[in-house]
Amino acid sequence: MASKETLTEFLQSEFPQTKCSIDEVGNQKAIVRHEVGKDELRPGGTVSGPVMMTTADVALYVAILGEIGLVPLAVTTNLTINFLRKPSSQKDIIGICSLIKVGRTLVVGEVELYSDGEEEPVAHVIGTYAIPPTKAKNDM
Repeated sequence: MASKETLTEFLQSEFPQTKCSIDEVGNQKAIVRHEVGKDELRPGGTVSGPVMMTTADVALYVAILGEIGLVPLAVTTNLTINFLRKPSSQKDIIGICSLIKVGRTLVVGEVELYSDGEEEPVAHVIGTYAIPPTKAKNDM
C-alpha cells in the first residue's frame, strides 16, 4: 500500500504536468481533484472531456497504487465514460473512485465525477488497469 504523501510525491515527480491532486486514498478508494481554470474550458463554458477523463484516470491510478503499492507501469487498458450533465466552469472536478475488483493482473474500478460541492455527478466512468507481470509474479 502507498500513502497519500508517497503518492503525492510520486505524481509530482513523474507527472509534473498534471493539475490533479489527491484528497484521500485508502481502502480501495481514492478522491482526487482537478483544478478548473480557463485552460480547462471548451467553447460554451464547460469543462472539456479530456479534463474529466484525466481526472477519472488519475483517480483510478491513485486508488490502485494506494492498494498495491507503487507500481508505476500499471496502465489503463480500458476507460469508458458517460457524460451525464454539464459541469460547472467555476468549480474543481472531483473524482471519487472505488475499486470493484483487484486481481493479480487486472484491476477494475468505478469513478463518479462531480463539480466540487454539487450532489449530482457530471460523469460516470468504468476503467480497467493492467498490472505488470513482474508485480503479478511477486504476488503469487
